[in-house]
Amino acid sequence: LDGGTSIQDAGYYIVTDRWQKCTNEKVTLELLDKLSAYCDEFLVHAVDVEGKQNGIEKDLIRILGNWGKIPITYAGGVHTFKDLEDIKNLGNDKLNVTIGSALDLFGGDMKYQEVLMYMVC
Repeated sequence: LDGGTSIQDAGYYIVTDRWQKCTNEKVTLELLDKLSAYCDEFLVHAVDVEGKQNGIEKDLIRILGNWGKIPITYAGGVHTFKDLEDIKNLGNDKLNVTIGSALDLFGGDMKYQEVLMYMVC
């Protein structure tokens, strides 16, 4: 992780009940290992940036990309093609991504067809 940041310093926690209830369960490499025994894939929402089209959670992406033992889809804050590039690079090309409100289909500025072409290439 950049700048000497460890996963324990990052401070990401599991949130439940439509992102309304913060648990005491911290996202750690050990927790990802434990949960991966029961999952084929993770869908991880960066809830602090979700739906805001205000940028991605780069530290979380680094954590997930450095772990990468099962497929992971990242969601939250994507609003530019630079964000997609950062997810690819910071996530060590191991993460999938989902985009919502930033797509033109939902009123955003990112053209769906251009996103498809970017993801294929």
